[in-house]
Amino acid sequence: MEITGKPMKVYLGGEAEVRIYPEIVVKKRKPKKYRIRELDETLRFRRTRTEARIISQARKNGVPTPIVLDIEGDTILMERVKGTPVKFCMSEEIAREIGRLTAKMHQMGIIHGDITPMNMILSNGRVYFVDFGLAFFDNRIESKGVDVHVFFESLRALFDEWRKYRDAFIEGYIEGGGSWEVIERAKEIEIRGRYVERRMLQ
Repeated sequence: MEITGKPMKVYLGGEAEVRIYPEIVVKKRKPKKYRIRELDETLRFRRTRTEARIISQARKNGVPTPIVLDIEGDTILMERVKGTPVKFCMSEEIAREIGRLTAKMHQMGIIHGDITPMNMILSNGRVYFVDFGLAFFDNRIESKGVDVHVFFESLRALFDEWRKYRDAFIEGYIEGGGSWEVIERAKEIEIRGRYVERRMLQ
């Protein structure tokens, strides 16, 4: 996997370095100095392969994602999805589609881990999920509820009209085959969080 030329942008996150080129994206998981080197390497390689597998499985089952072009060690090479980040073009229709796509992933047992408008791109009328760095496989209601809760919290933080986007997401989630039990669990998680926050402030 040899990439030449200077990237257009470089993002340094807690888990990975992402280099953006005109047509491709290169994501490399960062070593953790606090881990034993051999263990760290094993974990990075394993998580990289899991992320690539989840991206490919989601795509095969109707969730728009980048095409994985290559995997080498702790690095994934993907196509670059060109479009507008959803945080700049959110609408009720888009929120409803995000709900439908989230339900599809949950039916596959995929937990995204970081469903926010910053991790989605609107391209040619389709919503693409572009960051699966925290994704994992799990079918528990609690994990799905946390996934949905994260999205609701991101809406609250980003948009004044977050309630109508939340309601549109819920409509799409149920239309897409998602469970009301997951939605109720997301609301329960929110209440739990508020209770803990109040206790910490006392």
